[in-house]
Amino acid sequence: MQNSYTRRTTALILAVLSLGLATSLCQQEKKKSFPDKFQEKWEKEGPNVRIKRHQDGSRTVFRRSPDDRTLIKRTWGTNGAVKMIVVYRLNAQGDPLACKIYDGRESLLYKVSYGYSKTSGRLQAERMFDARARRTNPRTGEETPIRVMYYNYDAQGNPAAPEVYTFKEGKKAEDVFGARGTFPRDNPFKP
Repeated sequence: MQNSYTRRTTALILAVLSLGLATSLCQQEKKKSFPDKFQEKWEKEGPNVRIKRHQDGSRTVFRRSPDDRTLIKRTWGTNGAVKMIVVYRLNAQGDPLACKIYDGRESLLYKVSYGYSKTSGRLQAERMFDARARRTNPRTGEETPIRVMYYNYDAQGNPAAPEVYTFKEGKKAEDVFGARGTFPRDNPFKP
């Protein structure tokens, strides 16, 4: 009888300990995979990779080439699937010259070119072209953009709201493409 009691007590103690250990492990995993809104920040993963985990559980990864001439931005959704890939070609100063925007299945959607002021070096224009259907000006035969953004600055050099033009009838550019341009303002490698 004493032996049976000892076995039951030992089994009960082991069950409680293993339950506590399992709960502790589950809580640790939850903290890693679902950061709260105050933990949104950049993480370093080597000299050429930066990761940002967002409040909703999605994440953005910036990966640059060792020569600093290519920057790849991948965005994953909350379900873990790739939503968007943007490949930037950079100049010697690390400013983008052009980019290509792909969907999560790596189908090319848009091509973008950037223009800079020759005197100040600041971003002046962004031209977006549809990669799926080439649109040309019938008079000149040149490819026409589907959106153009002109960047303006005040006398102190502070950026003002950009002028946005879209050539899709009946819609505002913000409704079609969103309020922000494609310029990588959140580039973690650029000071």
